[in-house]
Amino acid sequence: MTVTTERPRSAPSSRSSERSRQAGPVLGSTTPRLFTPPRVTGAPGPCGCGCALTPETSYGFAVDEFARDILEQPLDPWERWLVIHAGELLPDGRPRFRKVLVIVARQNGKTHVLVVLSLYWLFVTQVALVLGTSTNLDYARESWEKAVELAESIDLLAEEIPKNGVRRANGEQTLTLTRKVNVEVGGELKKKVRKSRYKIAASNRKGGRSLTVHRLILDELREHDSWDAWNAAYNAMNAVRDAQVFGITNKGDARGIVLHSLRNDAVETDEVTGLETIRTDGDPRLGLFEWSAPAGSDPEDVHALAQANPNLGRRIEVEDLLGDARRAKRNGGEELAQFLTEIMCIDVPNLDPALSREGWAAGHVPSTMDHLRDRLALVVDVSVDEQHAALLAAAEEDDGKVRVEVVKAWYGPTATKMLRAELRAEVARVKPRKFGWIPNGPAAAVAAELAEGKVWPPKDVELEEIRKDLPAVCMGFAELVKNGEILHSDDPLLNAQTAGAEKVRRGDAWVFGRKGAGHVNAVYAAAGAVHLARTMPAPKPPAKPVILRGRRRVDTPNENISG
Repeated sequence: MTVTTERPRSAPSSRSSERSRQAGPVLGSTTPRLFTPPRVTGAPGPCGCGCALTPETSYGFAVDEFARDILEQPLDPWERWLVIHAGELLPDGRPRFRKVLVIVARQNGKTHVLVVLSLYWLFVTQVALVLGTSTNLDYARESWEKAVELAESIDLLAEEIPKNGVRRANGEQTLTLTRKVNVEVGGELKKKVRKSRYKIAASNRKGGRSLTVHRLILDELREHDSWDAWNAAYNAMNAVRDAQVFGITNKGDARGIVLHSLRNDAVETDEVTGLETIRTDGDPRLGLFEWSAPAGSDPEDVHALAQANPNLGRRIEVEDLLGDARRAKRNGGEELAQFLTEIMCIDVPNLDPALSREGWAAGHVPSTMDHLRDRLALVVDVSVDEQHAALLAAAEEDDGKVRVEVVKAWYGPTATKMLRAELRAEVARVKPRKFGWIPNGPAAAVAAELAEGKVWPPKDVELEEIRKDLPAVCMGFAELVKNGEILHSDDPLLNAQTAGAEKVRRGDAWVFGRKGAGHVNAVYAAAGAVHLARTMPAPKPPAKPVILRGRRRVDTPNENISG
């Protein structure tokens, strides 16, 4: 889906950046960059965005009226758009979406929309149980407390809360409404008490178990690094035909497996162009509504910021975000990764990156290594799960920068088997001055097998175990990347692994984490090869031909010649 940015009538502050002055004043986008379109078609309805949804086909219109007329806290434009589209109904009256995934940058008002929805479900829909969860129970308590205080401050709602209807005991926070309803029993109408509850729980393997949940809130879905919390809470809805879950979050790193699984079921990405579109073959009961900047956006691009921050120019100052963006770009690393995920809703492989994104991009200088063959170093490394192996070459340029290149990579369950079968031939073909490996890493077993071979190593190839302090190898490589001193030709394997490499602390030092979200064996091989390349002696200068008494002789440049 495309986004049309909205422009306010007033001029921006004089402190706006040059970029924002050139672009003109920008308001956050009410319409998400990516969203599941309505099934309802026809003439534009009262939503105002051109869709055909009406109060008969979406309960979101009633939520909007409830917020405006009863709570007297109207929804912001993007919140109104969200509840109308997420509240689309099936012909039988059930919510079209059993699972609603909302992705939006921080501080745009998601807590308010959750409070409004919770109170609407409790007082208007009168569902039996609304369960609010978050990875930190205090965050779930904050939304719950706001809902309780708001309900108690409004006479029309407060009169429905019975005495002792609010329980604030730690870990047992519950807002309970009791109503007497007429129920037909044996042809006679009898009074029956119906309860509606809003309670909270932590997002863990216990949250929601033993309950029957009708409406579920999963806040900060990016923090779900296992399926335990999802299975505990979501499966508590199985017996409820019209149940609905709202998962609301900003982006995170690759460890947010639940978020990535749900999003991947809603969005497909063209591998060539990188264009993202809504799937037509995904889960029909899943609705995605994502306010995010496109991957690769400049943090100082106000139009990209507007796509991820729908309240930009309304409750969020453009200048504030631009100031944070400049600092994040300048400092890079974890600070930039956090800005990209939390403020721009852009995926990053990890939130504690080991290697500078900007430095790696600066080193993109396509070339070959043909002119460096007299100073090549090769290093092999294997992933912990033995599903990937890589052979990397490195050589120092005359200006001191170091070029790295992927020589060969092996993938899949047979990766190490293929590596053992082909590595000798690859080393013999390349003919490096040094071939190495990390002796305490996964490649050590392969190297040991090679040592048992009768024809090993190839002539003029020196073997070297990289026994130098491993943190120094990793941190030295990171420093070179940061300064743009590692040159490369934009290899997809290296791009992916350098972007995903994260730090594992060892006191004040660190190494690349092998047990993170992805493989880093190519990064280890590159760092090792760079270390060998920078520590090997300079290549001998080429031989110089000398003519002596009519006969050709080859002397070294430093040899004394007389005659």
